[in-house]
Amino acid sequence: MSSKKSSAQTFRGMNYRKVQRKNSRDRQQLTKENQIWLKAHNYRNLGWTNVIQLFEKIRELQEQEIVKSLSLEELFIEADLIGNKYLNSQEINQRNQRIAQELDEIADIIDSQYPDQRVEIIDYSK
Repeated sequence: MSSKKSSAQTFRGMNYRKVQRKNSRDRQQLTKENQIWLKAHNYRNLGWTNVIQLFEKIRELQEQEIVKSLSLEELFIEADLIGNKYLNSQEINQRNQRIAQELDEIADIIDSQYPDQRVEIIDYSK
């Protein structure tokens, strides 16, 4: 009589030990504050469900740390990229045209409030 061999479980293409190693490495890269938080909230690297929960929580904390480190300009670019996922090319072009028009209007307002009194002469005769 032959016994059936159970297939090994995987999570995102990784077996149990690989997920544990990845969790350990990623946990060490988190800030000390987040490492303490994980321990205080009983996130453990033992048992399938615990390992998967820890993996997901570490990813969430890593994303939060990345967002905290972004400048305001980088946040706007990221938000624009996310917003563009839900628009077709025509809507993206219309939106970019409206933004360009508003930027031109803002530039005109700034120019009217802060006129440039200097006269520049450029000599192209040489």
